[in-house]
Amino acid sequence: MENIITGIQLATTPEALIAILIGLIAGQILGAIPGLTASMAVALLVPYTFYLDPWIGIPMLLGMFKGSLFGSSITAILIKTPGTPAAAATVLDGYPLAQKGKGVKAMKMALYSSVFGDTFSDVMLIFAAGFLASIALNFGPPEYTLLTGFSLLCISSLTGNSIWKGLFSVFLGMIIGMIGLDPITATPRLTFEYLELEEGIGLIPMLIGTLAVSEALRQMEQPVKKLASSTLIFSKQKIDNVVTFLEFKSTFPTIIKSSGLGTLIGAMPGLGSTIAAFLAYGEAKRSSKKPENFGKGSLEGIAASESANNAVSGSNMIPLLAFGIPGDIAAALIMGAFLIQGITLGPVVFQDNPVEIYAIFAALIVANLFNLFLGHGLIKMCKHVVTVPKRLLFPAVLVIASAGAYALRGSLFDIQLVFCFGVLGYIMMKCDIPTVPMLIGFILIPIFEENLRVTLLLGASHDLNVAFIFTRPAFVILFLIMTFTSLFILKRRKLRKLENINN
Repeated sequence: MENIITGIQLATTPEALIAILIGLIAGQILGAIPGLTASMAVALLVPYTFYLDPWIGIPMLLGMFKGSLFGSSITAILIKTPGTPAAAATVLDGYPLAQKGKGVKAMKMALYSSVFGDTFSDVMLIFAAGFLASIALNFGPPEYTLLTGFSLLCISSLTGNSIWKGLFSVFLGMIIGMIGLDPITATPRLTFEYLELEEGIGLIPMLIGTLAVSEALRQMEQPVKKLASSTLIFSKQKIDNVVTFLEFKSTFPTIIKSSGLGTLIGAMPGLGSTIAAFLAYGEAKRSSKKPENFGKGSLEGIAASESANNAVSGSNMIPLLAFGIPGDIAAALIMGAFLIQGITLGPVVFQDNPVEIYAIFAALIVANLFNLFLGHGLIKMCKHVVTVPKRLLFPAVLVIASAGAYALRGSLFDIQLVFCFGVLGYIMMKCDIPTVPMLIGFILIPIFEENLRVTLLLGASHDLNVAFIFTRPAFVILFLIMTFTSLFILKRRKLRKLENINN
């Protein structure tokens, strides 16, 4: 108890609280800028932590990471441009709601879901770090291959009106994701002798081009009179600007389930918040009583994606604190900040630095409370930004999109990619082909391919060949869960078809 009290006192000094506030404000602003991911936001601050007191620099880092995840949902909802890849799933229902004049309701739903998911994962971190980390360590290449493959199938079948169009979109994303150097042999593939393509296609240019630029091109089709109108019109009715108790209550089961899923995904090194958001979105649509509302402005869809991607922020510190294994890039950067301050993470950290660990736990909870308060201020500010005419806002979106893509690698080639993917996204929209499965296929193919090839190499070294995967308890359990889930989805889909025929 003495260590706990000392840790709480360390995290709640005036200096630490101010640092958390500054980190949250900077994170929310940077997260809302397309191209600046949560990892990049943290990376910008890490060098300065060397010159700051540990319990000013570290709380500031944690605050910036949490703030950037919520900030990215604002632009996803208002202008169909997710600030970070993790908010791409929020676009699916957030933007349609904003077009109906319910942008404030959508942003508040995102805020409440984000804070809840974040707090849920932090509580799991505090009370169940050892248990969840032990589950994560049982996952090897075969389990990751199965999980990512199942994710690809789920996304293709749950997004859009046609399964075949969804599969085509996923397959296209996988092909694009394979451009560059082979991860095993380092030989160029699909580069067509262009040196720029040897580094592969950047996620940020693809994300911004496919979602933001394609929408700007679509808006340019409108008559000049319509382009002079406001980009978004916000309803003046109170019901459209608040999340009522009944609405939150109806989405609460989804928030709980998505937070749990995000916590589990975050505890597995290498997966991250983007995958958690789309998996949670797919599961929410599958289990929803009104799946037909998804993609048209469903609060459940926003709640699922936002609670899941924010739940990753706490749980990705489970393997970091318990075993010294960073769950994603942001966790690796935070680990670097700890090492700079002379704190070595791993099993012994709970013995050697118990006060510091409890201070981290306290700082995480305080940051969530501040994030809830500051989020309302950000919503009010951003509400006024998008009331400018479309003819002014969408050219500005194109400029910001170009700057965001250029900032990542300092390459003009990335700006060209943004507009190429903008045209591709525009064509896919015209053909009623969903773009989100393509993005997920692109994100997951490196993880899927690398783990699949390692699994095959492991199989070659076993007498049972690839069948050795069924000797792994974690793989068998995961395989059974996914098989039953797939059968349940197919059965439910058939029942819906019969209901539609009867109606």
